[in-house]
Amino acid sequence: MLNELIIIALAEYGETGISGPTSNRKILKYFSEIGAKWVKNDDTAWCSAFVNWVLKQANLPYSSALNARSFLNYGRKTNEAKIGDIVVLWRISKDSIFGHVGFFIKETADLVFILGGNQNNMVNISAFKKDKVLDYRTI
Repeated sequence: MLNELIIIALAEYGETGISGPTSNRKILKYFSEIGAKWVKNDDTAWCSAFVNWVLKQANLPYSSALNARSFLNYGRKTNEAKIGDIVVLWRISKDSIFGHVGFFIKETADLVFILGGNQNNMVNISAFKKDKVLDYRTI
């Protein structure tokens, strides 16, 4: 099942938000298909929408929530992340409401590599410092 998530997510690799008054229709589709039809542009943070959309495509439960930290309650906690597990990161501070979410690819001593949306405004694999990880969640 987890590899199916990665296949679905990788098929979206390179989808990029568009600066200015135009928006990427595919990104708007992520919002719409998870129930956030009110979102009208790709300037809205979309990492959570992307993860939810991928989960929905794989016929798995999804939250429809647009805040990354909502995934702290998804699935179950794991201390040994495997490819396809969900990674929740903090932004601003550990106690803020802000975060980022994506799918675990691999890790090194200091970095975690995440396949996600809205990483530099696109779907890609990016490295994040491991000290930003709030939790790893498995389905």
